[in-house]
Amino acid sequence: MTTDLWHDLLGCLDLRPVDEHSYEGPSQRLEYRRLFGGQLLAQFASAATRSVAGMELKSLHSQFLREGRTGEPVAYETDVPRQGRTFATVRLVARQRHGVIAVADASLNAWEEGPRRQTCDPPSALPGPECRVQLGLLPWESRATTDLDTEKAEPPCHELWTRIPEAPRAAAPALLAYATDLTLIGTALRPVAGVTQADSGKAFVSAVTSHTVWFHGPFDTGRWLLLRQHSPLAAHGRCFGRGDVLTEEGVLIASFAQEALLRFG
Repeated sequence: MTTDLWHDLLGCLDLRPVDEHSYEGPSQRLEYRRLFGGQLLAQFASAATRSVAGMELKSLHSQFLREGRTGEPVAYETDVPRQGRTFATVRLVARQRHGVIAVADASLNAWEEGPRRQTCDPPSALPGPECRVQLGLLPWESRATTDLDTEKAEPPCHELWTRIPEAPRAAAPALLAYATDLTLIGTALRPVAGVTQADSGKAFVSAVTSHTVWFHGPFDTGRWLLLRQHSPLAAHGRCFGRGDVLTEEGVLIASFAQEALLRFG
């Protein structure tokens, strides 16, 4: 774990109230050509949960409208068009000086007890420390048994084990949303021989256009989680990917999906 990057990310979640319906959050100090979409997802999640007391995030549906600028804070406007006893909806707008950069709809609810059923394959065993991978935007340990970036044509699937450090439970959805934004474009590129994410801006251009995360129940950080990802389609200058998040014990705690620009030539 890179301590400075971790504390930087936690600081981004500490939104400053501006008035009753708006917040401001700092941007990460990253050597990256644009504001990372995961930061926006995490801050959307934080703003949504602050807007409705007594409920937790159930889903977050975000659209990225224009490139965000690094080194500049982001202002978040919130509106709560619906708040019932068990469900609430929050609409969010993210702005920087040059205009609206993203919008989102968040759904929250009060978790209820009841029967549980899930039908998904259990995870394989956690890989050992020799399978550590360096993902610069994730300031914690991750492991994988296959390369996300490969010169060979490989299936558009990727399994990433990641362990978010212990943090307050209220921050868990935001931190997980952040992590889900990083590797789906790379997963979509795996079938393309001779091209990796390092070729961005040369062989292709890419940018996330929309991202959704569904949370299936409360969970704690500080434990290993498997992000099981698959990209079933790349066509018409776009790619689509989806994934599930499971604990080591095989409990499905979240699912996510993403569409992105992926233009070759």
